[in-house]
Amino acid sequence: MNNNYDVIVIGAGSVGVPAAWALARAGVKVLVLDRFASFGQGSNKAAIGGIRATHSDPAKIRLGLRSLEIVSTWEETYGHNIEWVKGGYSFVAYRETEESTLKTLLETQHRYGLNIDWYDKEELLEIIPALNPDGLIGGTFSPDDGHCSPLLLNYVMYDEAVNAGAEFRFREQVIEIDAPEGRVRAVRTDKGAYETRVVVNAAGAWAAEVGKLVGLTHPVRPDSHEGGITEPVAPFLSPMVVDIRPAPGSANYYFFQHKTGQVVFCITPDPPIPGFDRRETSAFLPLVSRRMVGLMPRLLNLRVRRTWRGLYPMSPDGSPLVGWSREVEGYLMAIGMCGQGFMLGPGLGELIARMVTQDELSPEDQEILDILSPYRAFQKEEALK
Repeated sequence: MNNNYDVIVIGAGSVGVPAAWALARAGVKVLVLDRFASFGQGSNKAAIGGIRATHSDPAKIRLGLRSLEIVSTWEETYGHNIEWVKGGYSFVAYRETEESTLKTLLETQHRYGLNIDWYDKEELLEIIPALNPDGLIGGTFSPDDGHCSPLLLNYVMYDEAVNAGAEFRFREQVIEIDAPEGRVRAVRTDKGAYETRVVVNAAGAWAAEVGKLVGLTHPVRPDSHEGGITEPVAPFLSPMVVDIRPAPGSANYYFFQHKTGQVVFCITPDPPIPGFDRRETSAFLPLVSRRMVGLMPRLLNLRVRRTWRGLYPMSPDGSPLVGWSREVEGYLMAIGMCGQGFMLGPGLGELIARMVTQDELSPEDQEILDILSPYRAFQKEEALK
């Protein structure tokens, strides 16, 4: 073999591309391998574009804040328009259960630097006038969150990664990871072989398949989530609106208005739809439309233009698994993003680069890794997963 790399990243999606960008900028010789024809063709292309630091988990708050910093300054720094809009996120409460949850989370969110507050009914209606006032108690609003184009962000990060020296090879299926004596030495695909001392598993919904190649069983299983987009209408909605109330058939749903006028929406099925089936059915439309119109009556006459289905690589507690393997030296996991890879990816990519290149991490980095350790005990689910 004459192909030798410092790091091989498996997966060119929401985590793999930012990781390659950060690694290449740090001077690391990195190769990214992906089974698909181009970058972002796994779950990334199904993302609706929301980026928030509004989480209940401190690790995800830290990663989200850094992702927001990268994305919100991208055009200023690199000159690429990624359709970034700082519209904020609002989690609404129509029951005391959600009110209590959201208010309780504020202590942690404030402690970790999140710009967020609770707004009573009349205050929230000033921010989002189209909300149904009947039964509304209030909600949280985090004005620094926002959204951008998943297609454009993934493209420009890929482009900058290539400019920095990263290599990408598509339509290559990883079939073997050589790790004699428990140390990574090479990666073999259906088209070639490459020497390396470090492998980053950023394979998204396919992470468990990669884990098997080094003899590990990763608790990451994909399930399907469906989204859609309407026809364009005049601007009336700025924040991403999230309703975490459970209902028959769904756990939550969320939507925002794109700056070109379309309303983009997604729903979390309950019970989950496990597996790799990404065929769009539109069967979820009656469910999500009923919930959305109930929350925002003026949506009633909007026509849906397109729907799709994507995969969420789920972990047992709704949080990612990030860290070095204890069993196989040189094997790094960045998996189980639970549908939040797009919003966590930029910040996580930089953390991966620091893990590879630095002997000592900052206390903040170490806290993130302690919380997201693949060896943690999976207990309570993250509240805003």
